[in-house]
Amino acid sequence: MPEVPAKLYVEKLLKESRSDARRLALVSAAVKDSALRAMADELEADEQAILAANERDVDALGASYEGDVGKDRMKDRMKELVARVRLTAESIKEMADRLRVVADLPDPVGAVTGRWERPDGLQVERVRVPIGVIGVISEMTPLVTVESIALCLKSGNLCVFRGAPEWKETHRALETALRRAVERSGLAAGPWIVIDRPDKEIALELIRSGKNLDALITRGGMGLRKVVMEQAKVPVLCHDGGLTHLYVDGEVDLPLAQNVVINSKVQRAAAANSLDTLLVEQIVGRQFLPPLINRLLEQFKVEVRGCPKTIALMGQMAMTGHTAIVPATDADWRTQFLGPILAVKMVEGLDEAIAHIAGHGPCLTAVIATDRYESAMRFAREVDAGAVLVNASSRLNAGDGFGLGADIGLGTARLHAKGPIGLEQLTCEKYVAFGTGQLRAPHPVPDTYFDAIMLKRA
Repeated sequence: MPEVPAKLYVEKLLKESRSDARRLALVSAAVKDSALRAMADELEADEQAILAANERDVDALGASYEGDVGKDRMKDRMKELVARVRLTAESIKEMADRLRVVADLPDPVGAVTGRWERPDGLQVERVRVPIGVIGVISEMTPLVTVESIALCLKSGNLCVFRGAPEWKETHRALETALRRAVERSGLAAGPWIVIDRPDKEIALELIRSGKNLDALITRGGMGLRKVVMEQAKVPVLCHDGGLTHLYVDGEVDLPLAQNVVINSKVQRAAAANSLDTLLVEQIVGRQFLPPLINRLLEQFKVEVRGCPKTIALMGQMAMTGHTAIVPATDADWRTQFLGPILAVKMVEGLDEAIAHIAGHGPCLTAVIATDRYESAMRFAREVDAGAVLVNASSRLNAGDGFGLGADIGLGTARLHAKGPIGLEQLTCEKYVAFGTGQLRAPHPVPDTYFDAIMLKRA
């Protein structure tokens, strides 16, 4: 039987989901929390079945590279991919733990964010409500799948999830376990949809579904982000795109600054909020950069790409045993590396640093290392970024780092939300007003002549 065309398939799916989304928005916090805890328990109980399904995904990946295994580079590439796709018992435990964390978070739905009384006695409230139907397109691991479903469920949104085909069997096993738990917990509304079809047209149609989808979240690489930016007909809440900059001020605690730089770059180099560009004020460059770059190159195997001033400085320091660095290109200042590469530039001061960040955006995370309160406050005020941190690692720009408990991604958009997209950011606000017969003046009344006639007839 031929497959339903992608456009019709997605349209039908989203139209059917609308009524479920309305019911889900009304589910109580107690029922949602009970469902999330049941989902966590079910994942742990179904661990072996999930790992077996994951092993089938690993085998399928190996089969796709069978003809090229003789090549050394292909062998290395295959090892990397297998390590990325394979889950372990610890992976399942982490998923279950994340579900319980989300269950313990306060429910944002129904929260009153503002309340006031008008002179005429009208009581006005601003209340958080779910967005509705949220599409999530992910190239990330199944942990992101579980987090996306959990955060959308807790915030009263119906999640339409399309994952990477590398985890096709894993996603099926996860959904089976999660749905079984939800049904047992008494949640009647279908709280999510996992799209099983791997064809790319499905993802494209989801991106273009402006009529039936309320918002879109993408988690993946530059290719996916480029397609979304070019073709999305749906409001995009976040896509993890944007650069991370760190500026080291002329007055700074050098050991603190070095630790912040290293943690920002090395703690997890592939993360969206890992450091891309390091800006250093010239006055401390000679003292700060050589030992830092030496550690990055030799201890952490980070490829450092420097501006001409940095190259000249390190060339002068070559006699002390420092490894040479690579000259940076114009493209490097605009690249989110998502790996062990760092661009380094020496600047004259705060003005040039702020100008550089403004000219090489969007900025996902901006960090300043400084002992000057005035510099910190100016940087925080003037830099346009998803999050600004002072004397702290860029890796803290995340839901757990900011005490939100969990996030579904990081945003840089000027509308809706910047920074970690947590439960609150998965809601919007509506106004509710309570009156006692208040009317908008002037109130329409019968003309005097017609009023007199009406009274006479009575």
